[in-house]
Amino acid sequence: MGELILHIETSTKICSVAVSDSGRKLALIEKEPDGYIHGEFLTIFIEEVMQIANRCLKDLNAVSVSIGPGSYTGLRIGLSTAKGLCFGLGIPIISIPTLDSLLTLGREQYPEANLCAMLDARRMEVYSKMIDCDDEVIHQLAAVVVDPNTFKENDPFIYFGDGAEKLSELWQDRGVIFDINLHVSALGQIQLAFEKFRNHSFTALSECNPLYLKEFGVNT
Repeated sequence: MGELILHIETSTKICSVAVSDSGRKLALIEKEPDGYIHGEFLTIFIEEVMQIANRCLKDLNAVSVSIGPGSYTGLRIGLSTAKGLCFGLGIPIISIPTLDSLLTLGREQYPEANLCAMLDARRMEVYSKMIDCDDEVIHQLAAVVVDPNTFKENDPFIYFGDGAEKLSELWQDRGVIFDINLHVSALGQIQLAFEKFRNHSFTALSECNPLYLKEFGVNT
């Protein structure tokens, strides 16, 4: 059985698509515009990334997709596209929690640090999850209203993602590191999806839903 997997990331303004074979990246296309472009560009990026990888959609063995939390609209577009592909091709879908994917990228950059992945949830609220240097969960996935002392008991740690920038001044006097360059990407799904594929850890199409954490709101 092959292990060619398409990876779709649309939880933030970044539109990111990758394809991998047996856990090895073959191609990546991603763009971070000012607004949301997923509805217009996602299918185009999928076509282009398959061409770069010199593969056809019918060669795919599975599709992994970021399920959130994140942008309500972005998540719906990514999931509906992934479901459509899986239904049409008769292949399984693999659900990847967005912050797990982001933490995977963080661990590649910082192998021995406490890590806090964050996505913007508007105002002074973030979706966050924190792990220690041994990848044990310190703070479970949650929507958190942040203040100057949030997570202070876990200093020092490295925080990143599009929800982290609002804290760079709020936490400037603490022993924490802010990485502006670490953001969500389909690349963060590759190893997670490969492991789930090997373990046949799939989600039924009818049960693959967005992980919102908060009630739907306007302009999201």
